[in-house]
Amino acid sequence: MVRPGILLVDKPRGITSHDVVSRARRALGTRKIGHAGTLDPMATGLLVLGVEGATRLLTYIVGADKTYEATILLGASTDSDDADGVETERADAATVAAVSDAAIRDGITELTGEIDQVPSTVSAIKVDGRRAYDLARAGEQVELKARRVTVSRFDVLSARRTDGAIALDVVVDCTSGTYIRALARDLGRALGVGGHLTALRRTRIGAFDVAAAASVDDLDDAALIEPATAAAVVMGALAVGADEARDLRHGKRIDGGGRLTGAVAAAIDPDGRLIGVVEKRGAQLKSVMNMPEEAVR
Repeated sequence: MVRPGILLVDKPRGITSHDVVSRARRALGTRKIGHAGTLDPMATGLLVLGVEGATRLLTYIVGADKTYEATILLGASTDSDDADGVETERADAATVAAVSDAAIRDGITELTGEIDQVPSTVSAIKVDGRRAYDLARAGEQVELKARRVTVSRFDVLSARRTDGAIALDVVVDCTSGTYIRALARDLGRALGVGGHLTALRRTRIGAFDVAAAASVDDLDDAALIEPATAAAVVMGALAVGADEARDLRHGKRIDGGGRLTGAVAAAIDPDGRLIGVVEKRGAQLKSVMNMPEEAVR
């Protein structure tokens, strides 16, 4: 029997997130594996996978803040806002050379904090039931609505100027749903020279870091994070007694709403097993997600 848990994988460039899930399914011998957010084929970095019953935890992970390292190329635009797309416009070398470091800093400042961001046209967002990238590839006009996102950090690590282009290595901390490609696009647009991503790496999802991730070639020996450990990291742990654990599994409410400090918590039984996720209901606690019975024995 495959044990439930959370698997951290460092996705390489050139394969899809679904490819990684398929490899994990073969390596672990189960089809019950899901993910907490994909990466484009061009991108590398952290994928968080849920295995067996731990797939139920993914809904609590997918919305976590994320950190990305990226390279933005100023001086040219593409139809996908990244290097995998077709170039649509290129600024002349003199115009790019006239872009000052101060102007770049000001442009980044405008894209930091709470912003209304229009996602990239080539994205997985659904429009009338169809993915935006499918519509775009079919030559149809795609108009996506702006979304409120928060970019808490947008720092330039280094800048390289060449004839007709400026490459910025940046690090971004942001809320879930932020498109780093759109940041590159909007920065280039604000500077009047266009911009797109040439590299993207996700290094963090919530409390999970890519430094602890396995490569796709080592999935056979990759260690799973126990559901209780993962859930405690994501939302905090709440110790419950054996009788309370039994009641929660059976859908009953238990006393002790005052013990909950956040919106939800991971209910951990005396044996260190994750029972489920609880939330406050008046003065009591109720389970809003139970782990499968076989996963907690």
